[in-house]
Amino acid sequence: MCAYIINNRHEILIGNKVILSGNQICQSIKFANMALKSLDGEAKNFDINIFEALGMRNLSGLIGEYFAKSVERHSRNSLVSNLHQDGYPDLLLVDTDDKLTYFHTLYKIDGNKKYPYNKRDFSPFLHGGIEVKATCGSTPAATETIPKPLIGEQRIRLMTGFDWKAHHRETNNLLSILWDFIDEVPTIVACFYRNDLSEIDWGRIVQPRDGGGRTTSVSIMTSGGVSKMCKGWVAVINDSLYTSKLSARKWIGVNVKD
Repeated sequence: MCAYIINNRHEILIGNKVILSGNQICQSIKFANMALKSLDGEAKNFDINIFEALGMRNLSGLIGEYFAKSVERHSRNSLVSNLHQDGYPDLLLVDTDDKLTYFHTLYKIDGNKKYPYNKRDFSPFLHGGIEVKATCGSTPAATETIPKPLIGEQRIRLMTGFDWKAHHRETNNLLSILWDFIDEVPTIVACFYRNDLSEIDWGRIVQPRDGGGRTTSVSIMTSGGVSKMCKGWVAVINDSLYTSKLSARKWIGVNVKD
């Protein structure tokens, strides 16, 4: 199992209240990594490479979901998953009895499923929470001598940048992860958090084109926003290949192993 360096000076706060510790985030990362490895093994029993079947875009979304569920599991009942698939944020803050009671009024139970009464109550949720996003970074266009990394191939040596995308420029309380393939399995290699993002940390919203193109509007985090996120690093895999790469000034700016 991968080991991680934890930034004990940077806890997960909403407002001025600590919601998660670095150790809880580390536990969540390891749990998500184990789940992904298990998924890989189960699919290969049927001669299926599940990661190739999903493709990179869907895979990154799946990793984000695995991590969010792991954070919920290790939050000591402070966070619950948003019941609406298009809701905001991903993890809802229910750290007090009154917030939890309010949450319970927003859905009905049928069998073992919870059905939200409407989207309005979940986007945004009255008491806020934590948004979760994942990225595997970008690599240069393929050339005759250096092909584009295939699914399953480690990307860190070729990675030139990374960012996160949102549907609006108000996204804050962002718990974001960077992942890569290690031994052909998607593995979370770094986690960051900021509760002070503003509109200037997000680029202008790109609307879908008529007749095709993007299906939803999207805002891409600016380079300044990425640098800001990286300064709020929570955990980084204890591997010199990653700690050295992330020490670039445009990212964390220091080697977290030092």
